[in-house]
Amino acid sequence: MDSMQLAARAADLSDPRAGLRAVASLRVLADTLELRQVEAGLRSGMSWQQIADALGVTRQAVHKKYAKRVDPAIAIPRRSA
Repeated sequence: MDSMQLAARAADLSDPRAGLRAVASLRVLADTLELRQVEAGLRSGMSWQQIADALGVTRQAVHKKYAKRVDPAIAIPRRSA
């Protein structure tokens, strides 16, 4: 099932069990896409702060969530003191 079908199923209130399964699947998809975009941002030279700003969260939140999950081959910019 593609993401548009999942979204339609998640929005359909006639079958809550199917809707909830679709919401869970969309959550997994969104988390996967977010990690890929965080990695793309780091590869392009974005700072944790810039990524956090784009996601609407704090630098600490994005760093805590992703610092240990990103591809270790990515050169992560360090904050200036």
